[in-house]
Amino acid sequence: MMFSRYPFWLLLLFTAVQGSLHAAAETLPEEGVVEAAAESSFPKPPLRTLQPEDGSVDVYIVPIEGPISKPNLFILRRALKEAITNDVEMLVLDMDTPGGRVDICLEMMEMIDRFEGLTATYINEDAISAGSFIAAATEEIYFAPRGKIGASAVIQGTGEDVPETARLKIESYLRAQIRVLSEQDELRGRVIRAMLDKDYELAIGETVIKPSGELLTLTASEAMAEYGEPPRALLGSGVYDSIEDLLDERTGDLQYRVKDFKVSYSEVAAKWMDGFAPALMGIGLLLLFVEFKTPGFGLFGIAGIGLVIVFFVSQYIAGLAGNEAIVFFLLGVVLVLAELLFFPGLLFFAVPGLVLMLASLLWAMVDFWPEGTGRFSADLFVGPAVDLVVGLAIAVGGALLLGRFLKGSPIEGALVLSSTVGQADKAKAPVVSGVEKAPGFPEEGATGEAITPLHPAGLIELAGVRYEARCAVGIIDRGARVRVVGREDFNLLVEEVVE
Repeated sequence: MMFSRYPFWLLLLFTAVQGSLHAAAETLPEEGVVEAAAESSFPKPPLRTLQPEDGSVDVYIVPIEGPISKPNLFILRRALKEAITNDVEMLVLDMDTPGGRVDICLEMMEMIDRFEGLTATYINEDAISAGSFIAAATEEIYFAPRGKIGASAVIQGTGEDVPETARLKIESYLRAQIRVLSEQDELRGRVIRAMLDKDYELAIGETVIKPSGELLTLTASEAMAEYGEPPRALLGSGVYDSIEDLLDERTGDLQYRVKDFKVSYSEVAAKWMDGFAPALMGIGLLLLFVEFKTPGFGLFGIAGIGLVIVFFVSQYIAGLAGNEAIVFFLLGVVLVLAELLFFPGLLFFAVPGLVLMLASLLWAMVDFWPEGTGRFSADLFVGPAVDLVVGLAIAVGGALLLGRFLKGSPIEGALVLSSTVGQADKAKAPVVSGVEKAPGFPEEGATGEAITPLHPAGLIELAGVRYEARCAVGIIDRGARVRVVGREDFNLLVEEVVE
């Protein structure tokens, strides 16, 4: 199982639970072998009876394929939410994975526990490393004829061993997690442990199944081999050529309906997009800030809106948000634009608009679950709030850096300060930016004409040269006489000349 992306987060997690798990971590390696060797009887938990109200069992088949990472987490989350909402009786994981991230594995195990219906895993063909733990979190484990499960040692994403102290904490926590999930089946917990701990010897009676010094990996036939008195399968509940054969056998005389659950290509793309979501949001807001501080609408606004849209798309595809968040964000944009264009300085529209925009960004990242799952709490907002702060920090920090390093630079003048048109002589009225004033740069008090409405930004013409400007108070109509009173950010600041 790869220990790859959040080592510090995981170390904090396992340090927090270390006190409660310390005794188990110290005693299990020695005592577990003695108990397993002495015992030969592990009662098999009875299969849960399916009792649908209408006599037909609704089944969701959820593919868990490829490395265990964000896409599989998103897919499982969406499937569980839909299954809970639609009162589905059975959920089957169609699994073929070489393993993956331990943090994602733990999240998926916890999610499965929220589903009150019957959960099962069909291993087709591999449930290696993290996949074995996810399979163990379901009530029943089935195999394709070529199925394999095991080799669950924790390693880093580079393939190297995790430092021993961190490894012991992670393994201790994982063993405790498996014991919790396998309270009704002690043998399953020991088998999974043998896949995780190379120093653990798994024996039933006089039969040593896995000696110390190696990790356990089982084929389908090995998992179904019977041990103990009375005999029972080591791990699996059956071997079937297909999920349809499994369901035919498991549902018996009951009819079953496989609900249509399909994974879209966009959910796979969400893996890449999700990792950059806070940065996309922050850069998008920064570009919108630059656009609001400059007259007209151009490249910055288009790029900013595009990045924010990509952010929403990534969250929606991942199953973390609905259309409502996008609607509220767009409503906030409309209110802010109304403030800037028609009621500058009033703040009556801008403040609620900004609140709606920020609230919708947070809403998009909160993981809401259907009612009755006991998952609504303040903790749901902690992670999204951190991502929102990160995005805002990127936007605010970027704005401060732009204001400091671009101010007075040729880039500022080229981007937003002024442009010459018509027959204006550039030598007499050069494009100048920043606080430095060259010959021809309009001084305070210079007068000209507004050639576009200033609501509050637009274009003015001074001595045959057009400049981007912003009105100091209210709005200025096209054709009005204006006077330069200063500079604000990247624009000339003007007021209307009342004659």
